[in-house]
Amino acid sequence: MTADVIRIGFGAGSPEGANSAYLLPERGVLIDPGPPGDAAFETLLSGIDAAGLAPEDLEHVLVTHWHVDHAGSAPRIADAADATLWMGSDDAPLVREYATARDRRLDRDAAALRDWGVPDETVEAVVAGDTPSPMPDRTPVSDLHDGDVVAGLEVIDTPGHTRGHVAFHDRIADQGDHESDTSEGEAHERDDDRSALFVGDAVLATYTPNVGGGDTRLEDPLSTYRRTLDRLDDRYDPETTTAYPGHGTPLDLDDRIGTIRDHHGERRGNVCDALTERSPDPATPWEIAEDLFGELYGIHAKMGAGEAASHLTDLVATGDARLVDEEPLRYVIDESAE
Repeated sequence: MTADVIRIGFGAGSPEGANSAYLLPERGVLIDPGPPGDAAFETLLSGIDAAGLAPEDLEHVLVTHWHVDHAGSAPRIADAADATLWMGSDDAPLVREYATARDRRLDRDAAALRDWGVPDETVEAVVAGDTPSPMPDRTPVSDLHDGDVVAGLEVIDTPGHTRGHVAFHDRIADQGDHESDTSEGEAHERDDDRSALFVGDAVLATYTPNVGGGDTRLEDPLSTYRRTLDRLDDRYDPETTTAYPGHGTPLDLDDRIGTIRDHHGERRGNVCDALTERSPDPATPWEIAEDLFGELYGIHAKMGAGEAASHLTDLVATGDARLVDEEPLRYVIDESAE
């Protein structure tokens, strides 16, 4: 029998792990086709071929979020397969109108960086380093909403890493199906009574997903992300659900959610300590990011400042810090809360 879930891995990996695309051959479904470019596309085609399929056998291309390492090859493979490309409704515009949406995103990112107190030269370097990806200016993309079902996969809203991030829950557990890995030559048995949950970058095996810098559209990314973790933790039993992340191989959902919660609890304490050490002087998110992470360049400047900003926003919401200036944003520890 054709394997029900096949992983196609890309590249040598990163702290997040190698990108993972997932193929459900019997239903003509491809999830998160991977980064753009000819080399990645050849890897994708090889994985499809190894599963005994041609691109024309695909009917649905599903993408968990707009980041280029997941969505980059989606327009190309959907066009080659004459398949429907699906994304969460809040992220779909960033691929559907890639060229114009990218211009707006760069303006939005630059404004957020300046709000966070990032120096102008660093802002300019971040924007300049954010080069266009080889993606079409426009691509047909169909919107998905929480609770929709495509080819037996239920759509689950999982915002936080991006505003329109979604996961896909496969409620079909076929007898004898298993997960195999075409990039590493490994096969892992999938129990007959287990369901599959494709979580994208909402939960990763070895890395805590960035919250704050990955999508500057979110007003309160950390609280949003915590609600996503709560929803996944409450809804899916790790004893009956296999979680497939957007990087690396299947993970223990319960264990990883616990680890990520612990990470953010520790980071919250670090931010409080940094604010306290600077007291009574206020601090920008950029200053806190430098205190936590040291010198930051390129994409790490956006991710680091964004994470610091997300924790500062959360501290204000809980009454543990106060916002005292808005140009740029400056915070002080609320000593009355201690």
